[in-house]
Amino acid sequence: MTIAQTQIPEIGEVSAVRRKFRKESRAKPLDGFRLPDITQLLFKKGEKLADSFEGADLPDHTQLPCEDNDFVRNFQEHPQSILITDSFLPLLERRHPDNRFIIGQDSGIYWRLAEKDEKPQKGAICPDWFYVAGVPRLLDGQMRRSYVMWKEHVTPFLVMEFVSGNGSEERDKTPKHGKFWIYEQMIRVPYYAIYEVKTESVELWQLKGSRYELVPTNDRDHYPIPSLGVELGIWQGVYQGTELPWMRLWDAQGNLLLTGHELAEQERQQTEQERQRTEQEHQRVEQERQRAEQERQRAEHLASQLRALGVEPA
Repeated sequence: MTIAQTQIPEIGEVSAVRRKFRKESRAKPLDGFRLPDITQLLFKKGEKLADSFEGADLPDHTQLPCEDNDFVRNFQEHPQSILITDSFLPLLERRHPDNRFIIGQDSGIYWRLAEKDEKPQKGAICPDWFYVAGVPRLLDGQMRRSYVMWKEHVTPFLVMEFVSGNGSEERDKTPKHGKFWIYEQMIRVPYYAIYEVKTESVELWQLKGSRYELVPTNDRDHYPIPSLGVELGIWQGVYQGTELPWMRLWDAQGNLLLTGHELAEQERQQTEQERQRTEQEHQRVEQERQRAEQERQRAEHLASQLRALGVEPA
């Protein structure tokens, strides 16, 4: 894959790929599928299945398991994922006025079929967060149970993993099994982010050619993704009542992308500031009125004193 190929596909390009390679057939139970060997079902440059599988009767998201009986590793992963989605969503909606994009949170990506002696879930990887451009929100009117590469034919553009252990799992380059290897060599995700709350750090890897390269920080100590117009970095602050070094997004000008709650709070503060300005202006006008009234009364009192002395005030 060249650097140019890592750009988000245009809608027309996605549609062309889907028309060429997606051949839907009547759904059958999963037990009815003949599962090939792992080496037979690999993607070429993260874009499509090998030509020998074009038109094959392969399972879709409704026929594949969507859970693996595993559980979230710690209580921070869920709010961290929500924080990214909540703040990123308005920008993505502006970027995709046709609404053709999806965000996955702790959802499976099926990148190969399992071998005969494996559970189907062995053919999936479950990122903490990922974003795919150029695909519909619903499939046949249904929310996806998982993201199935041989049905979608569109590679996730950005994947995030939130480290719970020592980070070895997220950096594992073991062929066919390691997360890093699968994202780099098989799914070929253009950008892969690794966030570690314990070390207060973010790593951003960009796919260049056939290998990931670390993205350097800019002068704001953020990791830019120019094609999305965003930057990743660490933000020390309170979210959902917990102060931590959270991973956050900024725009290309360095403005923090705010959550819905933060935007509402910002609007509330602006409204309160405007109310205070209005109140201050009202108080100023009232003080001016009182000064004018005091001046009128003083002048009236002086005029009365002059009349008492037989002098008609001018």
